[in-house]
Amino acid sequence: MERIGIDPRPDFRHLVEAQGMLYSATKLDDGSEVPYWYENAYYRFTLAEIDRLEEVTRELHEMCVAAARHVLDRGDLRAFSLPEEARGYLRATLDRPSLYGRFDFAWGGENGDIADVKMLEYNADTPTTLIEASMIQWYWLRDRFPHRDQWNSLHERLVRAWQRMRPQLRSDIVHFAHVGGTDFDEEWLTSSYLRDTAAEAGLTTIGLEVADIGWHDGALRFVDLDERVVDTMFVLYPWEDMLSEPFGAHVVEHPDACTFLEPAWKVVLSNKAILAILWELYPGHPNLLPAYLDSPRDLTSYVAKPLHGREGDSVRIVTPESEYVHPTVDYDGSEGWCFQQYVPLPDLDGNQVVLGSWIVDGKPAGLGIRESDGPVTDFYARFVPHIVDTPAPSDEEKARWLEED
Repeated sequence: MERIGIDPRPDFRHLVEAQGMLYSATKLDDGSEVPYWYENAYYRFTLAEIDRLEEVTRELHEMCVAAARHVLDRGDLRAFSLPEEARGYLRATLDRPSLYGRFDFAWGGENGDIADVKMLEYNADTPTTLIEASMIQWYWLRDRFPHRDQWNSLHERLVRAWQRMRPQLRSDIVHFAHVGGTDFDEEWLTSSYLRDTAAEAGLTTIGLEVADIGWHDGALRFVDLDERVVDTMFVLYPWEDMLSEPFGAHVVEHPDACTFLEPAWKVVLSNKAILAILWELYPGHPNLLPAYLDSPRDLTSYVAKPLHGREGDSVRIVTPESEYVHPTVDYDGSEGWCFQQYVPLPDLDGNQVVLGSWIVDGKPAGLGIRESDGPVTDFYARFVPHIVDTPAPSDEEKARWLEED
C-alpha cells in the first residue's frame, strides 16, 4: 500500500459533478471550501493486500451477523440504547433482504505499522461515500490507468442484489426515501444512485423525502404523497432514530406493513456497542480491537465512541500522554459510550488513512479510501481513489468472478 502523488485531470471537478457527485468539495463556515474528492494522489495496492482485505471483510461480516443474532436472542438492548419493546420486530427482520454496508478498517498494507487489518466499526445501516467508491473512482481509473485493476464490483453487485431480492418483494415497485431540507446533497444522491441500480435490475422506483411518508389508519399501511401503498422502501435514515420517534411506532406495531431496506436488525450492527459484543464473543481475534461498554477497563490508550455517533461525533482519544476530544456541535453522546483500544491510523505523508471495505448482498464488493489531517475521520475528510497493481481483467473474467462468488 503506497500513496503516490499525481497531477489531477484538467477540470476534474466538472467531470465528477457531471458523473453525479455534486459534493466534490466541502464548504466551511467561512464560505471557503476544502476538497472532498481528491485526485492529487492515489493509493496503490498489491493483489495480495486486496486479497487480504477481501478475506477479512468476508469473515468479519459473518461474525457481525452472528453477533447481531446473539444480541437479539439474549442480549441487553438497553446496552445499545435501543427500546426493549422493539426486540420482537428486530428479530422478525433478521431474514429479510439486506443490501449493503461498509466496514472502516485501520491498516497500512503489508509493510505498514499495524500488523493486520483492524476493524474500527461497521457502518451497516446508513453508509454513504457510495457514489465515489462505486462510480467516480472507476471513471477516474479508466481515464488515468485504463490497463490497471481496482477493487470495485460495487455497481455490478448492487444490480445483482436487486435482481436476487426481486422475487422476495411484494411488488416490483420500490420507494426510496431520504432526509430533505438540509444543505447536503450526499443523502439524496446516494438514494438516487441506489434507485438507478434498482431500475437497472428491472424494478420501478419512486423517490420521496422521509417527511413525506404517510400512514393510512384504515389500511394500516405506509403511503406516499399520492396515497400509493408502500410495499418496499429503502430509507436512508438511522434506525435508532426511527425506533425512538412517535411515527416510528407504526413500524414496530405493524411489522408486516412494509419491507424496509435496510432491515431494522442492522441497527444493532451500526451501533458502536457491537464492537464490545464482538470482543466478548471472539476475544483475541486478530482483526478486532478490545472494546468494552462499562469502562475502558485495563486499556491505557483508548477511543471513547458515542453508541449512535457518526462522522466522528464527540469521539474522545485518551492516551497516557494526552486527551483529544473531537469537536462536535450539539452532540453529547448521552445514549452511552463504547471504549475501544486506540490504534493510530496509518500515516502516509501526513495523511491519516481509513480503508472503507464494502459489503453488498453479504459479499465483499470494493474499497473506498478516506484520509484526514487529524486523528479522526470526519465530515472534512478527503476521498482518494486507488488502483490494484495488476492488469485489468477482461469483461469475461469479471463476469466469471461474479458468478463464482
